[in-house]
Amino acid sequence: MAHTNNKLWSLSFVFVMISNALVFMIFEMLLPTLPLFVNELGGGAGQVGLVTGIFTLSAILIRPFSGLLAIKYDKKVLLILGILINALATGTYYLSGDITVLLFIRLVHGAGFGLITTYFATLAAEIIPSHRRGEGIGYFGLGETVAISVGPMIGTMTLELYDFQRLFLGGMAVLLLAVIMGFFIKRAPEGKERDKHASVKVKLFEKKVLFPSILILLVGLAAGGIMSFISLYAIDKNFSYVGLFFFVIAVATFLIRLISGKLFDLYGPSIILIPGSISSIVGLAILYLAGNDSMFFIAAVFYGLGFGSLLPAIQTWCLNLVQEHEHEDAMATFYNFFDLGIGGGAMLLGLVAAAASYQEIYLVATITYIVFLATYMIYLLSKRQISKVGMKNDKKENTASGN
Repeated sequence: MAHTNNKLWSLSFVFVMISNALVFMIFEMLLPTLPLFVNELGGGAGQVGLVTGIFTLSAILIRPFSGLLAIKYDKKVLLILGILINALATGTYYLSGDITVLLFIRLVHGAGFGLITTYFATLAAEIIPSHRRGEGIGYFGLGETVAISVGPMIGTMTLELYDFQRLFLGGMAVLLLAVIMGFFIKRAPEGKERDKHASVKVKLFEKKVLFPSILILLVGLAAGGIMSFISLYAIDKNFSYVGLFFFVIAVATFLIRLISGKLFDLYGPSIILIPGSISSIVGLAILYLAGNDSMFFIAAVFYGLGFGSLLPAIQTWCLNLVQEHEHEDAMATFYNFFDLGIGGGAMLLGLVAAAASYQEIYLVATITYIVFLATYMIYLLSKRQISKVGMKNDKKENTASGN
């Protein structure tokens, strides 16, 4: 069904973009601060990874049901409910007296987060004109990725000025604002019509987006090292202003997003994925070798340019590989692989830190992006080879038929 709206910057798109950004900002605000909270509760590196991992597990387990729920209930209602669960979970973190209670809250929080990330992306894709999807998802992801970078800065600065209770309650207040914004989102009429005729099914993953989802898993694995351990790494290396590190990432992300979405629409994923992965490799390698604050912040620039361009490009790629009615499944797969990378990476890298040091985390993250680049290049070469074989077969058929 054709998209009936050619306008990108509608009020609904603005509300979807901002409320999604607020959700991610609070989520990312907790990533560098929860490890410190775990330490305060008496936990170590292994428990830090577990706190991140159980959240991810909960989100992954709930997402395969997102398509089924969207058939039975309106996506907008499900979105608002999910944001509300996130708000309440965030506000109750300060009640945790031990790791067990904290893990239970993370389990509930992860389920709500798993649903809303899927519905935010599919509602955005529904509102954005299809011929401007790369640009639209780029802007949608701009708020998300800047929030990913600004959130940790806000979290660390809040702890420097106040305490955990104000951190968690402040996060809940921001999420309640996102709930209010959710009520002002208007769905595209054709989206509601598709939901009525969609088939009832539960997909563990969408096969059509498997390859780009594997790539986003690698991105998530490396990101887990930045998000979960950078505060502890900075303390270990005597780096100053961890909040500023995330701010630099946010600025780099903002700048690259101004052009990456349009480039994707014009030239496809390669124009983003190859330079983006190289920039990330450089940034993480500098972070691993950093011996002073200057190198610490230079690493943030390169990593921000890379990560900020890769995330929306792969997300848009996934959306373009499926039909409109398969967007929930595509986004569930995309976010599941991304979260699996972050959660699994946090647990794996927590073991690396426990066995070696926090510095070695960023060596593993650098290698991960090298694997990303190598995997994508092999994919491109194999596609080119298949295309050449197909062209040769077509020529043979034409010759045999006398054409």
